[in-house]
Amino acid sequence: MERRLTAILAADVVGYSRLMGEDEVGTLERLKSCRRELVDPAIKEFHGRIIKLMGDGALVEFASVVDAVQCAAMIQRRMADRNKGATDARQIRFRIGVNLGDVIVEENDI
Repeated sequence: MERRLTAILAADVVGYSRLMGEDEVGTLERLKSCRRELVDPAIKEFHGRIIKLMGDGALVEFASVVDAVQCAAMIQRRMADRNKGATDARQIRFRIGVNLGDVIVEENDI
């Protein structure tokens, strides 16, 4: 059994069910745009690897906890800029946490 120390960034959308209930198509389009334009480039810049996508959330692995925290901070700053001027009903906000610990590696999953 292989173990390794890794940093995991966990993110999910605040109020996802409410957003979907109010505007399903618009919410999905805004989420895709956020991911394509902000989230994925930040993950790449800080050398992260997406482990799992779960509707409104994601788990991302980083070799460095510093990279994970810097990635989270960049995403939050960019989202705050993107949300300026948008109504509360159209704003997308992420809840992000970072954990450092040993994980068990099984093929491409941890």
